[in-house]
Amino acid sequence: MPKDPFVVLLAEDNEHDVLATQRAWKKHNIVNPLYIVRDGLECLDYLHHKGKYTDPKTSPRPGILLLDIKMPKIDGLEALKQIRSDDSLHHLPVVILTTSKTEEDRMRSYNLGVNAYIIKPVGFQNFSEAVNTINLFWELVELPE
Repeated sequence: MPKDPFVVLLAEDNEHDVLATQRAWKKHNIVNPLYIVRDGLECLDYLHHKGKYTDPKTSPRPGILLLDIKMPKIDGLEALKQIRSDDSLHHLPVVILTTSKTEEDRMRSYNLGVNAYIIKPVGFQNFSEAVNTINLFWELVELPE
């Protein structure tokens, strides 16, 4: 029996990667609504319904967060740290989707409680398949309320 679609929040400052993600969504007919924020501060505002994200109808709680590391204002790792220290967000599934291949970033992400660390594949076809695989996996997982 199919599950109801859940909101996916993408925290990504690179316009090319945002457009590639949106294209992959369309290519694979992903039914989960995709919401986009452009930096770590905006991500936290969205999750806490602050600033322009105060209305839960236009900023619904995500079922999963796709989080880039290298972002302005607050980087992804600091955002992850704040998410994991917040009782209301602690169980939000977070997938780091990054170009960083450093062991330091990977270990820090897992130490902060990330659910998965994925290095962005090169080329649209590979990236698109990765996005689709992430979606298929999280459709199978039982997400927390």
